[in-house]
Amino acid sequence: MRKLAGLLLAGFIAAPSTTAFAQDVTTVNVIMPLPRSAHFYPLIVGEALGYFEDEGVEVNLLPSSTTIPYVAFVQNQQADLAMLDPSETFAAVSAGADVKVVYEVMQNAPEGIAVSADSPVANVSELKGTTVGLVSDRDRNTLGIALGTADLTIDDVTTVVVGEAGPTLANAFKTQSVSAIAGAVPDWLALQANGMQIKMITPEEVSQTPANSFVISASRIDELREPIQGFLRAWSKAMHVAEIDPDAVAEMSKAAVPEEWENEEFGRQFLDASIPMNVSSTERAGDLQPEIWSAIQPRMVAVGALQAEVDPATFLDNSFIEFANDWDAETVKADVKAWKDANQ
Repeated sequence: MRKLAGLLLAGFIAAPSTTAFAQDVTTVNVIMPLPRSAHFYPLIVGEALGYFEDEGVEVNLLPSSTTIPYVAFVQNQQADLAMLDPSETFAAVSAGADVKVVYEVMQNAPEGIAVSADSPVANVSELKGTTVGLVSDRDRNTLGIALGTADLTIDDVTTVVVGEAGPTLANAFKTQSVSAIAGAVPDWLALQANGMQIKMITPEEVSQTPANSFVISASRIDELREPIQGFLRAWSKAMHVAEIDPDAVAEMSKAAVPEEWENEEFGRQFLDASIPMNVSSTERAGDLQPEIWSAIQPRMVAVGALQAEVDPATFLDNSFIEFANDWDAETVKADVKAWKDANQ
């Protein structure tokens, strides 16, 4: 999942975790696919409610726009945490990177397959023999994996790259030049912004994927345990805020990233689409799902996105999850009310 824009890496001076402002505040260097954004609202909410500060943590978000694999920043200690998608995680582990997944940030994939709302197509098996649009060539794997659930391959359809522009995507459906489009959440919003209503036909087993996870260097777990535990607890609490009051999350996001809210309707749609992806589907926030990590690998191997399967036990570390969930929901609810009383 890298249809993302960020800051240039030029001029970045690496630094491992250091004490900032006060002796009891630790800087946690994090690299993610986006700068601050409603797409990853727990960072915004955690900062607005002081949750990271309460944990003695200051988040230093590293520039995201780089061709260097994010795992390299973890390996050379420029980053304490990196957010990786499954392909990046498997590529790193397969290449021998000594890293551990410690928290599943998004347990539902933003990528999928969409058709127009009035399309007779109800599932991916009905795409056989049709032309399917790809927002970019990166979406070929998503389409191939989805087709695989219906015993089809990418060769059973014709593909064409339609691009990311909303009007172009909408026109592809309006002219019926494609039967479906493989893309991601920003593309669905762009379609809707251009007057095209859609329905999703993504197979459930494709949607249920650890789309983004926090990864740490295995050699630094003891060194970083306390600040990372604090970071993950703050993230989990902030994640829960959207389940309590999404309107409050919207207001926090407007204040933090006003550029995403220049069009109020689009800003809210973007946030509303992002919330379900961020809220954990597991009982415990961010909990690791080895069975899911195992289940997705054969499909990735089949489309060439992964060369060989990897035992999840070699790269999953759930020792942070208990602490990440050590908080009280009623206290979070009170925090939200206090913020609203002070800011609205």
